[in-house]
Amino acid sequence: MSKLDKYLRLDQFPHFACSGCGHGIALASMVRAIDKLGLDQNTTVMVCAIGCAGRLPIYLDFPSIRTPHGRALTVATGIMLANPKLKVIVFMGDGDAGAIGGNHLIHAARRNIDLTAIIAINEIYGMTGGQYAPTTKPGHFASTAPFGMIEPQMDTCKLVEAAGATFVARGDIYHVVELDKLIIKALSHKGFSVVEVLTNCPIQFGRRNKNSNPSQMIKNIKEMTITKKQAEKLSKEELEHKLLRGILVEKKCPEYIEEYDRITNFKEEVSLK
Repeated sequence: MSKLDKYLRLDQFPHFACSGCGHGIALASMVRAIDKLGLDQNTTVMVCAIGCAGRLPIYLDFPSIRTPHGRALTVATGIMLANPKLKVIVFMGDGDAGAIGGNHLIHAARRNIDLTAIIAINEIYGMTGGQYAPTTKPGHFASTAPFGMIEPQMDTCKLVEAAGATFVARGDIYHVVELDKLIIKALSHKGFSVVEVLTNCPIQFGRRNKNSNPSQMIKNIKEMTITKKQAEKLSKEELEHKLLRGILVEKKCPEYIEEYDRITNFKEEVSLK
């Protein structure tokens, strides 16, 4: 028995994921990070919604809740406000985070509330029929883009950085050791932290884009990402189709609940005088 089995609801297996799906690698990375930090299973809460990524936390033995599509961050915010002693982790996919839940992502980052959002990016809506996502690259095919995607791709990391997130990182399912460390850093950060995880969907995305081999898809992800140090050696043209991985933003700013406590305590002190 693995020491990580204690974090799993083994009675829920076998899992629903398609063969070759990379989401399980991202989930395992999160579990290892939780174990490394020694987080309490009873006070670590998983929040998820709809979609392939949204179903994953049901396999973890933590207090958890599933929300309507795109509303995971709003429910997570309510949980934190009700009990700030909890550690709340939100596991989302492209749609939950960037499409139907995009507005909530922006404002969670703006508030800088102490939540960790892990966003699995596979450029497709895998569960509902292979529709394109805001993260789908131009030219790629989907059930709702049969002639190729014509919209520009959304960069989730740049979006949350602009909105005010105080910790932003990008990892992928090839560089697993790096991903473990990024999630550990995110969970240790005080404020709104985001880890984007580049992953693959061989069924809904791969077969429509003539690349349904999981190993090759993961290799493509590996070749697409570079570190900041590697980026310094490349020209602007060479960087055009690359994505930076690692910690992209890390800063200290007032955290929402701490600020709320500060002003309410101040009001109480004034009223007593």
